Amino acid sequence: MSSDQEMAIFGEAAPYLRKSEKERIEAQNRPFDAKTSVFVAEPKESFVKGTIQSREGGKVTVKTEAGATLTVKEDQVFPMNPPKFDKIEDMAMMTHLHEPGVLYNLKERYAAWMIYTYSGLFCVTVNPYKWLPVYNPEVVTAYRGKKRQEAPPHIFSISDNAYQFMLTDRENQSILITGESGAGKTVNTKRVIQYFATIAVTGEKKKEEPTSGKMQGTLEDQIISANPLLEAFGNAKTVRNDNSSRFGKFIRIHFGTTGKLASADIETYLLEKSRVTFQLKAERSYHIFYQITSNRKPELIEMLLITTNPYDYPFISQGEISVASIDDQEELIATDSAIDILGFTNEEKVSIYKLTGAVMHYGNLKFKQKQREEQAEPDGTEVADKAAYLQSLNSADLLKALCYPRVKVGNEYVTKGQTVEQVTNAVGALAKAVYEKMFLWMVTRINQQLDTKQPRQYFIGVLDIAGFEIFDFNSLEQLCINFTNEKLQQFFNHHMFVLEQEEYKREGIEWTFIDFGMDLAACIELIEKPMGIFSILEEECMFPKATDTSFKNKLYEQHLGKSANFQKPKPAKGKVEAHFSLIHYAGTVDYNITGWLDKNKDPLNDTVVGLYQKSALKTLAFLFSGAQTGEAEAGGTKKGGKKKGSSFQTVSALFRENLNKLMTNLRSTHPHFVRCIIPNETKTPGAMEHELVLHQLRCNGVLEGIRICRKGFPSRILYADFKQRYKVLNASAIPEGQYIDSKKASEKLLASIDIDHTQYKFGHTKVFFKAGLLGLLEEMRDDKLAQLITRTQARCRGFLARVEYQKMVERRESIFCIQYNIRAFMNVKHWPWMKLFFKIKPLLKSAESEKEMATMKEEFQKTKDELAKSEAKRKELEEKMVTLLKEKNDLQLQVQAEAEGLADAEERCDQLIKTKIQLEAKIKEVTERAEDEEEINAELTAKKRKLEDECSELKKDIDDLELTLAKVEKEKHATENKVKNLTEEMAGLDETIAKLTKEKKALQEAHQQTLDDLQAEEDKVNTLTKAKTKLEQQVDDLEGSLEQEKKLRMDLERAKRKLEGDLKLAQESIMDIENEKQQLDEKLKKKEFEISNLQSKIEDEQALAIQLQKKIKELQARIEELEEEIEAERASRAKAEKQRSDLSRELEEISERLEEAGGATSAQIEMNKKREAEFQKMRRDLEEATLQHEATAAALRKKHADSVAELGEQIDNLQRVKQKLEKEKSEMKMEIDDLASNMETVSKAKGNLEKMCRTLEDQLSELKSKEEEQQRLINDLTAQRGRLQTESGEFSRQLDEKEALVSQLSRGKQAYTQQIEELKRQLEEEIKAKNALAHALQSSRHDCDLLREQYEEEQESKAELQRALSKANTEVAQWRTKYETDAIQRTEELEEAKKKLAQRLQAAEEHVEAVNAKCASLEKTKQRLQNEVEDLMLDVERTNAACAALDKKQRNFDKILAEWKQKYEETHAELEASQKEARSLGTELFKMKNAYEESLDQLETLKRENKNLQQEISDLTEQIAEGGKRIHELEKIKKQVEQEKSEIQAALEEAEASLEHEEGKILRIQLELNQVKSEVDRKIAEKDEEIDQLKRNHVRVVESMQSMLDAEIRSRNDAIRLKKKMEGDLNEMEIQLNHANRMAAEALRNYRNTQGILKDTQIHLDDALRGQEDLKEQLAMVERRANLLQAEIEELRATLEQTERSRKVAEQELLDASERVQLLHTQNTSLINTKKKLETDISQMQGEMEDILQEARNAEEKAKKAITDAAMMAEELKKEQDTSAHLERMKKNMEQTVKDLQHRLDEAEQLALKGGKKQIQKLEARVRELEGEVESEQKRNAEAVKGLRKHERRVKELTYQTEEDRKNILRLQDLVDKLQAKVKSYKRQAEEAEEQSNTNLSKFRKLQHELEEAEERADIAESQVNKLRVKSREVHTKVISEE
Repeated sequence: MSSDQEMAIFGEAAPYLRKSEKERIEAQNRPFDAKTSVFVAEPKESFVKGTIQSREGGKVTVKTEAGATLTVKEDQVFPMNPPKFDKIEDMAMMTHLHEPGVLYNLKERYAAWMIYTYSGLFCVTVNPYKWLPVYNPEVVTAYRGKKRQEAPPHIFSISDNAYQFMLTDRENQSILITGESGAGKTVNTKRVIQYFATIAVTGEKKKEEPTSGKMQGTLEDQIISANPLLEAFGNAKTVRNDNSSRFGKFIRIHFGTTGKLASADIETYLLEKSRVTFQLKAERSYHIFYQITSNRKPELIEMLLITTNPYDYPFISQGEISVASIDDQEELIATDSAIDILGFTNEEKVSIYKLTGAVMHYGNLKFKQKQREEQAEPDGTEVADKAAYLQSLNSADLLKALCYPRVKVGNEYVTKGQTVEQVTNAVGALAKAVYEKMFLWMVTRINQQLDTKQPRQYFIGVLDIAGFEIFDFNSLEQLCINFTNEKLQQFFNHHMFVLEQEEYKREGIEWTFIDFGMDLAACIELIEKPMGIFSILEEECMFPKATDTSFKNKLYEQHLGKSANFQKPKPAKGKVEAHFSLIHYAGTVDYNITGWLDKNKDPLNDTVVGLYQKSALKTLAFLFSGAQTGEAEAGGTKKGGKKKGSSFQTVSALFRENLNKLMTNLRSTHPHFVRCIIPNETKTPGAMEHELVLHQLRCNGVLEGIRICRKGFPSRILYADFKQRYKVLNASAIPEGQYIDSKKASEKLLASIDIDHTQYKFGHTKVFFKAGLLGLLEEMRDDKLAQLITRTQARCRGFLARVEYQKMVERRESIFCIQYNIRAFMNVKHWPWMKLFFKIKPLLKSAESEKEMATMKEEFQKTKDELAKSEAKRKELEEKMVTLLKEKNDLQLQVQAEAEGLADAEERCDQLIKTKIQLEAKIKEVTERAEDEEEINAELTAKKRKLEDECSELKKDIDDLELTLAKVEKEKHATENKVKNLTEEMAGLDETIAKLTKEKKALQEAHQQTLDDLQAEEDKVNTLTKAKTKLEQQVDDLEGSLEQEKKLRMDLERAKRKLEGDLKLAQESIMDIENEKQQLDEKLKKKEFEISNLQSKIEDEQALAIQLQKKIKELQARIEELEEEIEAERASRAKAEKQRSDLSRELEEISERLEEAGGATSAQIEMNKKREAEFQKMRRDLEEATLQHEATAAALRKKHADSVAELGEQIDNLQRVKQKLEKEKSEMKMEIDDLASNMETVSKAKGNLEKMCRTLEDQLSELKSKEEEQQRLINDLTAQRGRLQTESGEFSRQLDEKEALVSQLSRGKQAYTQQIEELKRQLEEEIKAKNALAHALQSSRHDCDLLREQYEEEQESKAELQRALSKANTEVAQWRTKYETDAIQRTEELEEAKKKLAQRLQAAEEHVEAVNAKCASLEKTKQRLQNEVEDLMLDVERTNAACAALDKKQRNFDKILAEWKQKYEETHAELEASQKEARSLGTELFKMKNAYEESLDQLETLKRENKNLQQEISDLTEQIAEGGKRIHELEKIKKQVEQEKSEIQAALEEAEASLEHEEGKILRIQLELNQVKSEVDRKIAEKDEEIDQLKRNHVRVVESMQSMLDAEIRSRNDAIRLKKKMEGDLNEMEIQLNHANRMAAEALRNYRNTQGILKDTQIHLDDALRGQEDLKEQLAMVERRANLLQAEIEELRATLEQTERSRKVAEQELLDASERVQLLHTQNTSLINTKKKLETDISQMQGEMEDILQEARNAEEKAKKAITDAAMMAEELKKEQDTSAHLERMKKNMEQTVKDLQHRLDEAEQLALKGGKKQIQKLEARVRELEGEVESEQKRNAEAVKGLRKHERRVKELTYQTEEDRKNILRLQDLVDKLQAKVKSYKRQAEEAEEQSNTNLSKFRKLQHELEEAEERADIAESQVNKLRVKSREVHTKVISEE
């Protein structure tokens, strides 16, 4: 930040540019709480300042500065920046970058009238609406040559930076100025042009000759004058701006090679043509119309045939006609003079005014409709006559062309009738076309005049264009402007991205770069790409029948719903209809397409255009000479065959072409961005509307730029500044008393602070922070300072309190002492002895006085000695103090010198860091190029030799440079001597002039005495006047030459200083280079030694690598043998697969035969069983063979894996060795690259020194030429001095002659003496002016005029003297007239001579300047060519060195290659021999291993078979145990039955005789019932066994699924084999199901038979059971239990259905269950045998069960219920059969897709396994619930038993029949309990099956989904599917037939 003294150079503009030091200190010391100070969103003000009161649940309560309390969300609160950032000049440096922070910074700066602010790359300027002294000349001077950070923000700073970049970087520059209307774009553009015109003047004076057609004024004047002319014709008043530019312009200011203005040109964009014919009420048309009508030039009014009232012309009077801030009369004068200055001819000037007047007259043209026709006709011809006259046209032809234009129809032209509306529109279009073409022609003429044909090298472009526009009604113009701004914003984003990338790359920051320029690509492509908006618009313009509606429809069809940036707007009430919306970077804009086609085509009346082309007004004809009319096109087609479409170009196409040119120009330049802001709508100075400013900040991309800044590290601070400011945060992190680098100190400091370490990065010179972190550090610093200050204050207060306390203690002790003494005195005061003492004491003084005198003398002597000693010490101390002061001053001087040296060292350090960065980049490049150590070694040796050569050359160059510098010093001394001589000569001239003045004084004194001889005195005066004029002329010449001499001397001194500085830098760089060279030599020796060591290591490693390669080759040979064996195994496996396929085909044939012989006899069944057994045997053989093959393959795989592992270990060892070597190699490369980079820097430094020497030689030659010119000038001056001396001698002689005469007249001339003294004073002033060397030709003329006036006064004084002297009156009159005539003649002669001399001098100066310019340009070209030659020579040297190095490398490689070839041949022979031995040994070993592995495989298969047999045995033993349990239970039942039988027999004996008749029937029924019961028991037992078996199978399946899935993943070929086994398993399960179905059908038939029998028995039992109500209640309870059982049975059936439904899906998961299938077969056979045994047991027991017939009578109701249950079970079984059939069909469908879905099986099974686990967990939960239900049911059963027992006690009183009934009921109850237990077991089994079925069902659903997706592919496999269906049917029928 600059100090106030540094800001003083800005003069009165300083307070408007930067805060003072006082304000900065006050801002930093202002209290601030970073945690509570915030900006908060507010509806009216957008954002306001406030403090946080509380935070709750995502809501924040804020109290604003106005006192209001707001509660808002967290995202609507923004932290405030610390006070140090108040009014910050670059907003990108703010720690909190957000919208309110930017807004309030601009607002506070604007309130202080600081209108310019930086925002990253932007310069934001706010319109002040008042004059500020920030553009004064001293401000221009202050900004010249200043860097951006050295001066406050200003448009001059942007301009100067662009100018300096152009000179230093030799790159074209551009300044992009954008903003809304009224924001100040045009004013800033003027200031930029003013700045360049001031600092880069051409230095050439043009002759101001008023010749027409030639440029008038200088180039600077013309560039500045172009603005008034363009503003007059292109600016107008709008609502926001009184002087709004209605066009965009790109001004290119070209500069020559020396940085002077060379030429300029202007390009314009998007002139608002519609303003010519239409304005809003608060606006007006272009300024030129109102300037002309202001009557400032009446001749224009007469020439244009117009009035001074703008309201007479409708085109220009639709809005306002005057503007308070614009003086139209003065502006007309400025416009007219600008036309003259810009070199327009008088004819062109008149044409411009005439065409402008014609446009005004066009608005008064009136037309009316013919009667009974739609044809228009003119309503008067007066206005048309005026317009035609001004355009040099025939008015009749003009009106005819307007009303009856000629139109081409086919190949002929016909006259077309026009309506009044059409004619009016045509007139408006012509007016707009004439005005637009005239404007563009004026711009072209301005460019022609500004093109001076001088050599130009670079340019600075200034773009002044409208900013983003979002209005209520947006048309094609807004789309073009917004599209332009989109492109410019994209250009800015990309440019900013590039600069950020360069900054991060330069500082070494790792950052993922994002090209933000791509963010806007979607919207830009939507507008400009093929089939974009412009493309569709141009396409529609090609079709004659196209309308706005068709254009809109095409837009919707092409983009609506397809492009995210194109939307259809919602209709809004009270607003103009919008047809489509575009999402721009600044917001969404609604566009109305009404009239776009006409605007784009811009149609004109071809007939009128043809008249314009034939006009006598040359300018008008020229304007429309390029327009192609229909007739001209027809003529051209006939003659030259030119097509019509070739000249058709739409407005949008022309706009895009110009925009592309503009963007191309901008991309080729280095851009600078200026954004203009309009603060308020009311044009009030100092007021700012928040919402308006925020809208502009979004539109002009300032906030977008901040967004890009926030993505990276926007805050960055130099290490030294960071260390200085934030060291207080943790002072202990930086050690005291020792030097530490600022970077390391910053790293330690940040590491010790508790902040997020990802929020900052360390660069090479700066530390980079993310947005917001700097504010956090400021907050921490403030807290730390507050703590330190608090501690310091506490210590200070404590110290002061302790001091005060000590004083108080001392005072208290003093008081105590005084009080003690006073008390003691008061006590002894009246004591007599004390009184005596008081009286005697005075007397004792005299006696003791001598002693006191002696002691006092001794004390005096001591004090005197001490005083002397102290005086001596004081003198010594003073001397020491003097010496110390001197030392102090010396030390201060040394400190200052060291500080300066330290600053220089820091600068050098910075330079070294930069060079280090460059060197690091070069190191990386060299590292990439380095390939191996040998190449690097060769390069190093070559570079070493080259370096030695270069060093020797460099030494020679240094010696030459020193000689050259010595010569320059000698020449410099010579020139200084010459300059001294010249100054001495000038001093001699001054002395001569002084002598002349003295002589003149003497002459004047003599003149006073020579009044008598007036004639002689008059002659003397004449001679003096002549001498004076000559002397003045000569003095002026001498002054000019002296001024030139001084300029040359200053140039020489500057060149000398520059040469001295360059020499010093060169010497320092040479010293550094020599030091670096020595270091490099030492490093080179070390590296050569290390390289030799590394080469030996590499040779050892290469030998090891050769051995390892041999081993690898051996192992590879072994692998090849193993692969051959694997191929053999694969062939045998394929053979086995083929046998298996043959067997499957045979099986299919067998199944087909079985289907044909479906009803065959048992013999066929036996035969089928045999075949089945054979098939099973073959299958087992096949499986065994497969297992053997798999075992063999596994063994081979294991061997291969072992060999691969061994190879992998060896390779890993090699990799580790290789990595170690590579690491050492990379280290060597890095060191070698360091050496190479250092060598490159040395070579570059040498090249720079050589270039510097050449430039110094060129400058020396220039100085020599200038010195020769100076010598010639000195010789001329010497000659002139000689002439002056001779003339002065003549003058002195004449003066001596006339002395006597003058002395006689002197006495009577006292009054004249006063005039002579005045002349003397004036002469002294002239002498002073000559000494100051400040007069030029104009000053000499002015002096002549003053002398002339003084001479006239002298004549008047002489007249008065002559009147006083009456004697000499007549003589004086005569002499006066004579003197006047002579003087006039002589003065005229002198004037003519002076003019001739001036002309000659000016011509000579111009010639000299031209020659100098040519010399300079030649020197520049020479220098440039020399530089190019030097660069080429360097390139040639580099290429030669590279070629030599490559040749050397090639030779080395050839040698190495020959050696390696020889080694390879030797090793190859050894390898072949060893390979033969290894192969023979390997084959033997392999055979032995195969035999061993086969035996192991056989052992494993035997173990597996043994294990399977053991499992089968265990299963059979379990089944036998279960059968034994069942037999034991049946024996118990038998005993009970026998007991009951004895009881029944006793009862039967006592029974009535009537029952004997029914006994036979009951016996029969009982027999049948027993059969039914036995059958039911048998079926239930079978079902139990089947369910148990299924449960075991399912458990086994679940257990084996995991292993089988792994096996499936390992080998997919096994899946096909297991699929076929699964099909066999499925067939067997279907057989079991069918068997169960048949059994159920038989049970159903038995139940139906028993139902009829039981109905008969019920009739007989009714009479016996009528009185047994209690028994009926018990039966009711039994019925309820039966209902519960029925419900459970229904649930069981449902679960069975689900089980059967999911069984098909489970088949997929049972692919590996082939061994289990065999177990099932054996188990089934054993179960059949046990079943037969049980059936025989049951048949035996049937006889015994006949005794329980009586029980059946009492249990008739129960049997009835059981019959109904059995019927329902039969129905359920039927449903189950249907379900199984449906499942069979589903199975067949699934089999169709097995082959197609096989490749997806792995993934599906894994997913199914995961889902199955989840389902199993759910089902386990369900099992637990059901178990709970079972327990509750058991409890209820227990309660029911208790009830039954109660009822038994109640029926004891009944008869024996009742007791028998009770017994029967109990037995039936036991049976029911058993059934219930079985049902529960069934239920559990069903639940387990349900779990499995659910998992299978989920897999089935997934497979079914995949099946649906694969149905399209299944058409090809349809035939195979049909075959599978047939096969499945055959298997099914086969199983049924077997059963």
